[in-house]
Amino acid sequence: MSLSLRLIPPPIRLTDVPEPRFDHVLRLSDDTGLLEHARTAIVRREHGYCVDDVSRGLLIASREPRPSPELLRAAERYLAFLTHAQGADGAFRNRMSYDRRWQDEPSLGDWWGRALWGLGTAAARGPAPWIRSEARYAFHLGAHHRSRWPRAMAFAGLGAAEVLRADPRDRVAAELLADAATVIGLPGSDPEWVWPERELTYANPALAEVLIAAGDLLGDEALLGDGLRMLSWLCDMQEHQGHLSTVPVGGWRPGVPRHRYDQQPIEAAATADACATAAAVTGDERWDAPLFQSITWFLGDNDTGTVMYDSETCGCYDGLTADGPNLNQGAESTLALVSTLQHARTLASRRNPA
Repeated sequence: MSLSLRLIPPPIRLTDVPEPRFDHVLRLSDDTGLLEHARTAIVRREHGYCVDDVSRGLLIASREPRPSPELLRAAERYLAFLTHAQGADGAFRNRMSYDRRWQDEPSLGDWWGRALWGLGTAAARGPAPWIRSEARYAFHLGAHHRSRWPRAMAFAGLGAAEVLRADPRDRVAAELLADAATVIGLPGSDPEWVWPERELTYANPALAEVLIAAGDLLGDEALLGDGLRMLSWLCDMQEHQGHLSTVPVGGWRPGVPRHRYDQQPIEAAATADACATAAAVTGDERWDAPLFQSITWFLGDNDTGTVMYDSETCGCYDGLTADGPNLNQGAESTLALVSTLQHARTLASRRNPA
């Protein structure tokens, strides 16, 4: 594999990166779950809840090595929300109004995949044994399904990878991860467009990450190499004038000039996730450079030089436009920030072990 990645550049240093804080995540949470939208930092109850964001909330709470009692209670509520959203056959509803009425029926869209990602992470790394046990049960209930949507399968595959890392004998997780990799497909031979799809849309790094995880956990060296090649190409595509410039809303296609806006924080977080996995699997420190670019994207090393992190609320702005940030601080964006800062903390401890 040819990896054309830079070493971590100045001027932002790891010591400049704030610790992950859950203040705004908890501000958006209540005794039901995690509310989706905010106007500036104030929650908008009229938009209710969605499984997509509650799953992300459970994921980052489960990644936290020493959660506070308040975060532990929030993780319990997020898990209870997901198990309530799950139908008897294992599929998931997605949207609940503020008056606790479901707005849809269980199905297998992206939210199914994200639910399995959150549940798989909680099953493997949850902050309490009762959380891990319940999450594992719900994961297995949902993991027998297969979605026709590649990104739904990718998210589910990432949850399966978490379960497999904790229990390499878990056959249900292994089969789901293998099927997710098959649905995503392999990179092409054209060096100008390596991606297995004819456009880059959303959550692109997750597709490469699934191939990397499947190649590693299922013992398929060729698949691992394919995933790393996809991610390396994507990192090159997303590097612009020395910083991360994520695939924006509307996507990129071959032969069409690339527009730069509206960039979403969740795309920077997905890049951080995939590069952190690549670094962990390969031990290659060259993956630290695009990981660090993902971190510094939130701190102003982006196409407009705009800090996306509100240091007073500990929230994240909802999108990067040509005119600067969308100042609303919804759940998806804030969870993306916290997830990425968790990777920054891990990177700092790896570079400066105690």
